[in-house]
Amino acid sequence: MASVRKNSSSKSPFAAGKRVAAPATGHFAICVCNDDYPASLELRKLYPVLKDEFADKHGMVRVIDESGEDYLFPEDYFVRVELPMAVKKKLQKIA
Repeated sequence: MASVRKNSSSKSPFAAGKRVAAPATGHFAICVCNDDYPASLELRKLYPVLKDEFADKHGMVRVIDESGEDYLFPEDYFVRVELPMAVKKKLQKIA
């Protein structure tokens, strides 16, 4: 299964190719599997998660990967985590 790149009509608040530290939503997930995507995902790394209704309906999650762009990956490759507000604020300031 290949990851799915956002299309140009995506309403993502992130410009393609621009590395960002955290999504405005403050949602994050830790990668627990990268079997099919070792160049795109690092095990045990914290990734920003973008809200995506299509992904939610299809068992996927949209994260900003190692390329700095957002892609869809299988949801079971990640465990979503709730970070303390102080940590979320710090991560959102880093760009």
